[in-house]
Amino acid sequence: MIDRHQGPILKELANQYPVVALTGPRQSGKTTLAQKTFPNHDYVLLEDPDQRAFGREDPRRFLEAHAGPVIFDEVQRLPELFSYLQGAVDADARPGRFILTGSNNFLLHEGISQSLAGRVALTTLLPLSLSELKGAGQTPESLEDILHRGLYPRIHDRDLAPGRWYAGYVDTYLERDVRRLLNISNLSQFQSFLRHCAARTGQLINFSSIANDVGVTHNTVRSWISVLEASYIIRLLRPFHANFGKRMVKAPKLYFLDSGLLSYLLEIDSPRELLTHSHRGAIFESFVFAELLKTRLNAGLPERLYFWRDYAGHEVDFILGTASSSLAIEAKSGKTISRDSFKGLRYWSTLRESKPRDRIVVYGGDESHLRSEGMVLSWRDLPIS
Repeated sequence: MIDRHQGPILKELANQYPVVALTGPRQSGKTTLAQKTFPNHDYVLLEDPDQRAFGREDPRRFLEAHAGPVIFDEVQRLPELFSYLQGAVDADARPGRFILTGSNNFLLHEGISQSLAGRVALTTLLPLSLSELKGAGQTPESLEDILHRGLYPRIHDRDLAPGRWYAGYVDTYLERDVRRLLNISNLSQFQSFLRHCAARTGQLINFSSIANDVGVTHNTVRSWISVLEASYIIRLLRPFHANFGKRMVKAPKLYFLDSGLLSYLLEIDSPRELLTHSHRGAIFESFVFAELLKTRLNAGLPERLYFWRDYAGHEVDFILGTASSSLAIEAKSGKTISRDSFKGLRYWSTLRESKPRDRIVVYGGDESHLRSEGMVLSWRDLPIS
């Protein structure tokens, strides 16, 4: 079992709040992390129909039977419980009493905002970070290997074939989650939508374009995108908000949060295919984005991750930080670096004074070094924080 960096953050939050909610995609390791971090807590899986029926039919007695400390796993499956948790916490607010896990951000946040605001600490666990994998002595053989395998824990813990695992993951996700949230009669159409989204990773989102390709309405695509984001399959990255006196792009960019799932949806069957695949650059960019995001989340830091682009075509892939202090990061999947790799960062430096170490090109090669124009960082030396 691979140690997760977020364990200390969970313990810290549980010493301060009566309720801690751990969200993230299915199979990201939430249950394992919660049970390892809180070994003396009882454990209740709310996917179990008997437990769910008990909680739904008699929530007060259910909470008396599980008064805490307790882990309620997949708590979004029992939304009726949230209002009763409020009363239980108001009567007994000892820290760390309830640990909640959930794989749907929308349902979990809805229950929390209505009943547990001010009583709960929220944190998100994404699949393994590259740093966690290396810490377990599982340094990837190559960039193409990790892009193809992705970073879901079960694939690495059990050395599973990624294609077969992701096929089951998508089928399970469609059956268990999408049908609960959306009135979809044609699951194959939704799967087509997933693949069209995969083909657009790293691009500005265009709802109408996706709708036309899939054969659904613009509003349907908006609804389906919101479900993918709430289930931590994708993330919409917003543009950097600093005003440089230029017309800025306002649409968000779409990114998948796991390169292995993305490779599967793009029908990439082996790491070798990634050496020359037309989507190699976009997959690598998604990988870098996910690693930046995991680093922030695992450290309990605000995300503060954006992209920057103006209408003249100048852009920087990622801006990490605030309007007053930030890192500018470019993702280049090639194994060599040329002067042109710093083109976006050079323009950025004309808008904002920055040190070379604050301008970073993450690339597909193996050596990291500092240049006058900025930092060249091997993908192997991620993370950046």
